[in-house]
Amino acid sequence: MAEPQTDETILARIKKLVDEEHALYGKSSLDDHGQVRLDSLKVELDQCWDLLRQRRALREFGDDPNQAHVRSPKIVENYEQ
Repeated sequence: MAEPQTDETILARIKKLVDEEHALYGKSSLDDHGQVRLDSLKVELDQCWDLLRQRRALREFGDDPNQAHVRSPKIVENYEQ
């Protein structure tokens, strides 16, 4: 996610990640590679949702949503659900 994205491109990325996540959950068992990928998907999904929330908050308060940036996994994984 190097250049600023639109909400639509972020939502499309989320859909793609969710589809892949569902495919992995649909398997009867996961090998080590599958489990690592699933864990990676969860982090990337959290980052995408966080980016989308940032963009919406910036827009709501009259700021440029393109100022939002992808935060590190360490930050987004420590949020309270």
